[in-house]
Amino acid sequence: METNQLPVMNMDKSETGCCPRFNPEGWETELIFDNKKFVKAKTRSFFHIPLNMGSVFKKVSANIEKAGAFPDDHYLTLTHDPSAWKSEHFFAVTKDVPAEEVTTLSGHYLTKVFEGSFQHAGKWAMEMDVYVKNRGQEIKKLYFFYTTCPRCLKVYGKNYVVAFAEV
Repeated sequence: METNQLPVMNMDKSETGCCPRFNPEGWETELIFDNKKFVKAKTRSFFHIPLNMGSVFKKVSANIEKAGAFPDDHYLTLTHDPSAWKSEHFFAVTKDVPAEEVTTLSGHYLTKVFEGSFQHAGKWAMEMDVYVKNRGQEIKKLYFFYTTCPRCLKVYGKNYVVAFAEV
């Protein structure tokens, strides 16, 4: 896979008008990011339960759309919880977005697909640690890509989550 590329995503498959239907094929892979551009946003949490995620995502997404900075061929929002009280979210973009913090991510990532309720994130983190160690590596930072919002989950019936382990 080329640097800064993601597995193929069909952006035309959105029966909901929101999240495209996610196909997990090809997502258990190795990815390399080299200054891949993201908008960084933060949310408050209570023991890892998001408190203001909806309003933050709505505002950030509107600013990204207004700037014409959403990628045409994929979508990706990586979430990292540095503590039980806050989360960091990284929205893939193609260019700078006014009024938003733009950053880049660089590194080598191992990915693995999980399916189930968001409440299993702790279990998935432990499984990801074993997955990475079995490949002779250590996790530097772990992100989750929640591929479907709660509203679309009800329509699609599957909740795929991709763990991104920076190694």
